[in-house]
Amino acid sequence: MTISRESHDFWLAGRKNPQFGAPGHGFDLTGLRQGMGARQAPADRAVHCIRTQVEHIPCEWVVAPGADPDVRVLYLHGGGYVSGSGGNYLPLAAHISAAAKCAVLLPDYRLAPEHPFPTGLEDCIRAYLWMIANGTSGVVPAKAAFIAGDSAGGGLTLATLLALRDRNLPLPNGGIPMSAFADLTLGSESIRRQAEKELYMHPDCLPRFVELYVTPAEIRNPLASPVFGDYTGIPPLLIQVGDYEVIRDDSVRVAAKAKADGADVKLEVWPGQVHVFQIRGLPESREAIQHLADFMRLHSPR
Repeated sequence: MTISRESHDFWLAGRKNPQFGAPGHGFDLTGLRQGMGARQAPADRAVHCIRTQVEHIPCEWVVAPGADPDVRVLYLHGGGYVSGSGGNYLPLAAHISAAAKCAVLLPDYRLAPEHPFPTGLEDCIRAYLWMIANGTSGVVPAKAAFIAGDSAGGGLTLATLLALRDRNLPLPNGGIPMSAFADLTLGSESIRRQAEKELYMHPDCLPRFVELYVTPAEIRNPLASPVFGDYTGIPPLLIQVGDYEVIRDDSVRVAAKAKADGADVKLEVWPGQVHVFQIRGLPESREAIQHLADFMRLHSPR
């Protein structure tokens, strides 16, 4: 893959801004929550956004024109396990819905530190089980179901798959973790080597995310750090990550472990791309979303 001029210019411009948690800037949880909690409407006004409630979990359906509401994606937002909201991800969900002709469900799972591990994970499991039985208009079983997410949501995507398998619950047709934050021991070599290329997260902020979410005794639990999971029996995975990310190697290591365990895995490391590049409106963003749609079509019933 070559790096588009737009992506290179985006990266050069982004380097002028401080990374979150960089020395001298601190860990501003309040500011992070304000930014990632802001609601962003899809650009296409024809996209339907339908708010719903799954037990105690606020959720929102996103359905683009022409989408099949019985092909469904549970999309788990990012935010370091401590911030973020479904409303902030409406534009990305709209792009996924349009490309894959599916309905996307965005749950507002509970956040740490008020609700530490495994509370948010349990919310994701509940939302998924509800989604496969309920559509946009009521009780209608899904024809195909997928779980996707980015950053912390990518870690939760993997953890939800592992938990469903371990509990003998229905599995989706596939999982799509993007820029997954999957090793809370912070053992990936890219954390030490990629700091100059990363635009968004300074390595110094990562321990703070971890300590707010999980106790030291639980840090190697595969449901907190899915890089340590056993992927036997897990459905097909499409793993996407940008080459410039400090947590790039979390995805590389998960892919290697899943393949060793016999899972069907496709790993895409995108040159010149930043954390969760799929939301940046770049040529590679659109191409990656199309890859996601192709993966879904490949693994949906004919």
